Amino acid sequence: MSTLIIRLALSHEYDEVARVWMESWVSTGIEPASDFLLANMRARILHQAESGWSLFVADDGGRLAAILALRLSDGCLGQLFIAPDYQGRGLGKRLLAFAREQMPGEIWLRCVRENEKAWRWYEREGFVYEKEEVAEATGFMMKYYRWRRGG
Repeated sequence: MSTLIIRLALSHEYDEVARVWMESWVSTGIEPASDFLLANMRARILHQAESGWSLFVADDGGRLAAILALRLSDGCLGQLFIAPDYQGRGLGKRLLAFAREQMPGEIWLRCVRENEKAWRWYEREGFVYEKEEVAEATGFMMKYYRWRRGG
């Protein structure tokens, strides 16, 4: 992982970005892998790119290790997903530090309530729980969190 760089995703990589997202999501045990899930994630990646999100990847010598979607206009961290082979190796902390460089004052995010490993990690990283709300697009109950520099 020493050659890993965080950079903007290229449009021709969006299919691979969606695959990394799906594999990471599936590793939570919340939903099984399927062609439908992958197609949905591909569509969401395209929609985000067209809607002004900044989509970053962690590139390990040509292999995508993680994805990070940021909406800089309002400080939203939309996705932080690590490929299963890279989980537990500090890459999440590195991506979060990068997100804090891009959005130094405040970051807000939503996390699926059933993804306890993720939301507990955000809490350990200084994010404060704000509310729960059902996401209309997915039907998942989402936990909302916010981080502000200086607490």
